[in-house]
Amino acid sequence: MVPETHSSMNSMSAKPRITRHPDGISAVDAEYVHPGHAAVHIIRHNGRGAFVDTGTNYSVPYLLAALEDLGVARDAVDYVFLTHIHMDHAGGAGLLMRQLPNARCLVHPRGLPHMIDPSTVVAASQAVYGEENFLRLYGDVLPVARERIVSVPDGFRCELAGRELELIHTPGHALHHYAIVDRAHACIFTGDTFGISYRELDTPQGPFILPTTSPSQFDPDQLISSIDRLMSYAPESMYLMHYSRVTGTPRLAEMLKSQIREFVRIVRDCEASPDAHNAIRAAMLQLWLKLLQQQGSTVAADDVAKLLETDLELNSQGLLLWFARQRRSNLSDRLPGVR
Repeated sequence: MVPETHSSMNSMSAKPRITRHPDGISAVDAEYVHPGHAAVHIIRHNGRGAFVDTGTNYSVPYLLAALEDLGVARDAVDYVFLTHIHMDHAGGAGLLMRQLPNARCLVHPRGLPHMIDPSTVVAASQAVYGEENFLRLYGDVLPVARERIVSVPDGFRCELAGRELELIHTPGHALHHYAIVDRAHACIFTGDTFGISYRELDTPQGPFILPTTSPSQFDPDQLISSIDRLMSYAPESMYLMHYSRVTGTPRLAEMLKSQIREFVRIVRDCEASPDAHNAIRAAMLQLWLKLLQQQGSTVAADDVAKLLETDLELNSQGLLLWFARQRRSNLSDRLPGVR
């Protein structure tokens, strides 16, 4: 669902879908693409609050309504954490920050200039989605005031009313990506580094998970290293934007890394095809259908394809762009070995 307008900030008109998790963590449906596709997380602790990602401009009324439902005043929000600056995660940051008078926006150093002046990242996103579709999905992206942004170095620590959070750089999906480690509660807010896990695809073995290799900075070696770094904290749960809390993290980490390696094989096999993009899409879908079947899923193949349509498209674009970078670096005859 994509609301037609974001002109009103009257949160009373928005009815947020909220999933309450342990330890003061709640997932708010960002109402992006369709329900259950993207979750913005709110952390509550000792009367204070923080957002992890923002969704789009169209998400903001739902986020403000969720604050009211959760009993957090707007002036009690201390942080807006942007795991990375892709528009589904950060497109609503400028608008949301205008409603949170005391919040600071925490951004990776590579992403900071693009939150102050979003024109470049907007242009890049329009190249992926098309201008008309971009406007429908994201609206007019607003800047964040420079004095309200904090540049986040690797290993940065901050406190939310006494709750320590550690921010670690996790490239692979994007160079401007970080994750938020909550050691005391054995959980990590992973943005897109730990992949995507839609609840509709849960299987008898537990959550089904898949990597996201969307344009334009996917790198398989970096992504696998970042997953390993996340797992070094021995997390019991991961909070994904797509879609929220998953447990059984060792199994999911191995599933992700196996698929990343398989994606490398797929792009190598399909790159010379007359229609490489669609060949990659088809091979990726078959891989996911096979894995789902192995895990006992009973979801029909057509329903899987429909649910994963956007991911198939963006992943295929990202893989081809990564492969093209290798060729430009004169490495097409010896691609980086994926561990």
